[in-house]
Amino acid sequence: MLYQKLKEKIEAHQSIIGIMGLGYVGLPLGLSFCEEKYHVVGFDIDAEKVQKLMAKQSYIAHIPSKWIGDMVQSGYFKATTDFAQLANVDIIIICVPTPLGFHHEPDMSYIESASHKIRPYLKKGQLVILESTSYPGTTDEVTKPILEQSGLKTPQDFFLAFSPEREDPGNKEFTTRKIPKVVGANDPESRDLAVSIFSKILKAIPVSNSKTAEAVKITENIFRCINIALVNELKMIYQKMGIDVWEVIEAAKTKPFGFMPFYPGPGLGGHCIPIDPFYLTWKAKEFGYPTRFIELAGEINTDMPRYVLHRLMEEFNLRKQSLNGSKVLMIGVAYKRDVDDFRESPAFPLYELLIGAKAQVDYYDPFVLEVPQAHETGSMIGKKSIAWDLKKFAEYDVIVIVTDHTKLDYQGLVQSAKLVLDTRNGTRNVVGDCRKKITFA
Repeated sequence: MLYQKLKEKIEAHQSIIGIMGLGYVGLPLGLSFCEEKYHVVGFDIDAEKVQKLMAKQSYIAHIPSKWIGDMVQSGYFKATTDFAQLANVDIIIICVPTPLGFHHEPDMSYIESASHKIRPYLKKGQLVILESTSYPGTTDEVTKPILEQSGLKTPQDFFLAFSPEREDPGNKEFTTRKIPKVVGANDPESRDLAVSIFSKILKAIPVSNSKTAEAVKITENIFRCINIALVNELKMIYQKMGIDVWEVIEAAKTKPFGFMPFYPGPGLGGHCIPIDPFYLTWKAKEFGYPTRFIELAGEINTDMPRYVLHRLMEEFNLRKQSLNGSKVLMIGVAYKRDVDDFRESPAFPLYELLIGAKAQVDYYDPFVLEVPQAHETGSMIGKKSIAWDLKKFAEYDVIVIVTDHTKLDYQGLVQSAKLVLDTRNGTRNVVGDCRKKITFA
């Protein structure tokens, strides 16, 4: 009866969807449902975010204000900090962060907090879907027990599923609605309801249970983490051999089978790849199984900012310069090109290393004009981007390209600079004698 009632509401576009967490995942997901004429209530603890959304303003660079404005104007979208309104929705989708603790252990506080916020307002017939990436078992071991403290049980009274987010901020080719979504639940009713609602905006792929769906996301990001670690290690080896790793990858990817290109950099960034592998590593210890391969990849990627510092010192030594007292300009604080997402960016540990070496460090990033307070930003909190000024750039002893934002004048940048240390191959299209100023890390 409860299943059939919610199923009919979904099919008739009469179900109200609540999105908990209006960040890089939750906001575009909610707006996508609005496009299909579902009423969406967005919940967030940040009152400033809610005010901006209701004023039709975006706070995420790649999400246009017009999209938000159109959905607010249509009446299909509203945002609130009042979690009591959870009682008025039919489907609750949890899109909150899952960071690591100081000892690389999973931080479940956001999922626990979201679940506790739902519990007082949980009602019969509601569907709760967890999207936050975590270790296999999180839905059953963390979310479910908290929700069932309400006295309601799943699947008899409410429905529970897991569907991992696969958002790639700033990716214009694969936006929210173009990325297939894995859906898992421990009972057929919950799984079918979750598939039904997601199928209205994208392709939904059901799997047998929530643990499997959780393992899918972890596996995807471990795959990327390990392969990026591999090319980072190759980069260090090839640099010593005088081989251009970027040229190697470009040539290797012409093979139509058996090779997938991954690219090196100054370290891993973003909310998924630097974090998710450690969730499985932590959980595997419960079963007495070591994850040596995953941990080695994590060690290589985590140590890349230190490698960049080492390469910079090598270049300074060749020029009989000292890093102590030198002026360094970092290009980019965001973890990837053309986004304002700075989560887990390698720019922050690199900054700390440079400051530790007594360098004077500034940064330029057109997407991150000021470094906000966050657990990963360290001593960069409050630091502001300098303006793009090629004449001023000439005053720096070295310019380190940390993030290869497009639409920057790399030709002019290199021409103005005394030395460029490029960690992303951002200067690949620079021509002429000024290429002699470029070295790679």
